[in-house]
Amino acid sequence: MLLRAAVERAQPDTRPAPRWPDGHINLGAVPGREMGLWDATPTQIPLARPDVASDFGLFAADAREPTDPFLAAKPKLSQIPFQPWARSLFAVSCAVATGPYTRCKPSSGARQVATAYGTQFYEVPELQRFYIIETGGAHSFRTVFMDGRAHPANLSPANRGHSIGRWEGNSLIIDTVGFNERVWIDNLGMPTTEKLHTIEKITRTNYSTITYEITIDDPGAYTATWKSGFYLRWTPGESFEFVCQENNQAPELIMGEDHIAVAPIPFIP
Repeated sequence: MLLRAAVERAQPDTRPAPRWPDGHINLGAVPGREMGLWDATPTQIPLARPDVASDFGLFAADAREPTDPFLAAKPKLSQIPFQPWARSLFAVSCAVATGPYTRCKPSSGARQVATAYGTQFYEVPELQRFYIIETGGAHSFRTVFMDGRAHPANLSPANRGHSIGRWEGNSLIIDTVGFNERVWIDNLGMPTTEKLHTIEKITRTNYSTITYEITIDDPGAYTATWKSGFYLRWTPGESFEFVCQENNQAPELIMGEDHIAVAPIPFIP
């Protein structure tokens, strides 16, 4: 009985995506029903597929291409239009695996959406705001303004940037600018600069599935715009309190993987 119950829970719920009274898609839990989280499964999702497993350094074990559907639709690493300095920095980031996330700093873009232990999408129609709340990582959230405002003219660069959203059919489009150069937009450390501009497209295709697509426009790090994405799966349950704050004093516990010895080096950034 327990095995059958587990199998039934693993099956996708293909009912139509829920909607708000005005007809647009609800990307979160249905009010009055069970709570739930969006799970990237696996959470270590790079924005590129490797050409060879060693491309991802310590993360080579996550390179399940081409059988893993989370990787199958991505560009290969050789197809990403890196500027030379950005490609070199990416190689270092993969080798040392000491991203801002490991030091409890906020992430944005795909790194926030695919954070460990699930992510909540929470819309408050009366406030005209949409929130992205990750369980793992920094004890914070991202606000997406849905009231039609434009980006401020003089933004102070930040980890999350400034996000505004709009609906296009059944998809939520999130436009974000105002990043600093410390943010990581994926778990491997795709380099970005203060010129970064992301467009995220979130589409709930049925009750239990979301497609997440991201367009990366950063003329400071890349020679052209490029796109990637992954799937999210609905998992019933509630988010738990995951307290992770800056000034983590256990750096020896976050250097590389538990079975690989990595000598501590300066953090990047």
